[in-house]
Amino acid sequence: MKDHDEIPYSLPELSGDARIERARSMRDRLKERRTCRYFSEKPVPREVIEAAIEAAGSAPNGANHQPWHFAVVASPDKKRAIRVAAEEEERAFYAGKASDEWLEALSPLGTDADKPFLETAPWLIVVFAQRKGGIAEDGKTQNYYVNESVGIACGMLISTLHSAGVATLTHTPSPMGFLRELCGRPDYEKPLMIVVAGLPAEGATIPRYALEKKPLSVISSWL
Repeated sequence: MKDHDEIPYSLPELSGDARIERARSMRDRLKERRTCRYFSEKPVPREVIEAAIEAAGSAPNGANHQPWHFAVVASPDKKRAIRVAAEEEERAFYAGKASDEWLEALSPLGTDADKPFLETAPWLIVVFAQRKGGIAEDGKTQNYYVNESVGIACGMLISTLHSAGVATLTHTPSPMGFLRELCGRPDYEKPLMIVVAGLPAEGATIPRYALEKKPLSVISSWL
């Protein structure tokens, strides 16, 4: 016997052909997404960022505890502080913390320790994973499947921004503890990534290597 309140499950009724069409349409839209490293200073409405975060907040998650927080940074001073701290970690990474194998893997993408996009883009969304808090955000209740839950939410965040014509970049300086301090977040939250969001700069490019995607036959098996 169930001991919880319920409401009917709802989903649009579609024909098989309509489901295929929708799936392929979404696939084609998301396949156009590319990481952007050259951002314009042109503004993006706050309402776009709010809607994307609300979409992310609907992601499946452990025990419905919703173990995430999105700290949205627009202040030039705060963005500058984040860039300074991030580039300090990045310089250490490229100067010796990273193995030769790792640096070789990154070389086709042309990345380095300079991260001007952290100041140029209008929005930085700093994503935190909450190890504690529960749905009441009490800072004490244990959360479950935290990394998995927040990872799915980030995917939905990025997908929504892409559908709104907003370019993104995921930045993960290591270690990231400075983000907790700069964003005023509690110790039980772990910084997971910065999602840089804005419009691409005029003449922005991407590495041709980024177009190389594994085919369906490689990334899936049918049992």
